[in-house]
Amino acid sequence: MNFYSGKNPVISRLNHFLIAYFCVNYQQMKQTRVNFLLAAILIFAAAISRVILYPNNYSPIIGMALLGGAIIKDKRFAFVLPIFAMFVSDVMFEASGIAKGFWGWGQLVGYAILAVITVFGFNLKKVNAVNVIGFSLVSSSIFFVLSNLSFFLIDNKIYHTYSNSLDGLKNCFIQALPFFKAHIDLAFSLILFGTYYIITTYATANKRVTV
Repeated sequence: MNFYSGKNPVISRLNHFLIAYFCVNYQQMKQTRVNFLLAAILIFAAAISRVILYPNNYSPIIGMALLGGAIIKDKRFAFVLPIFAMFVSDVMFEASGIAKGFWGWGQLVGYAILAVITVFGFNLKKVNAVNVIGFSLVSSSIFFVLSNLSFFLIDNKIYHTYSNSLDGLKNCFIQALPFFKAHIDLAFSLILFGTYYIITTYATANKRVTV
C-alpha cells in the first residue's frame, strides 16, 4: 500500500484532524475579532456619552473599564481602549469649550484609576447580572476612594480647599459624598454589558439558524 495515497486511513484521519483544527481556530480568531470590535464600539460610544450628557454628572467610565477588562482578551488593548476613549472625550470637552477637558496633573491619576479598574475587570470571568452588579459597586467604591484621596494629596496643595490634616481629609470625603453615584455607574455597566450580551447572543442564534 502506498503510504502517501489519499486512501491511506492514517493520512485521511490526519487530514480531517488538521482541517477541523484550523477551521475551529479560524472561527475562534474571527469571533475574538468580532468581540473586540463590538467592545471597542461600546466603549467609545460610552465615552462620547460623557460629552452628550454634560453637565449632568453621568459618567460611564466604570462600565467602560469593566467591559474592557472582562471582554477584551488582549490585555494591552483592554488597557488602551478605555483610556484612549476617555482621552478622546476629554479632547471633545476641550475643543467644544463646554467644559475643561484637561485641568491638571491630578487628572492623570484618574486615568491611572481607570487602568486599576480595568485590571479588576480581568477577574470578571463569568459575566452575569449578579457579577456585573457586584463588580460595578466595588469599582465605584475604588474610584471614589482613590480619586478623592488623590485630590487631597495632589490638587489640594494647589487649590487649598481643605486643611492639610486628618480633619481636612475627612471633610474632603464628606464633601464628595453627593458625587458618589454608584447607582449611575451600575446603570451604565448594566447597559454596556447588557447590550454586548444581546448583540452577541442574537448574532450567535442568527448564525445557527442560517447554518
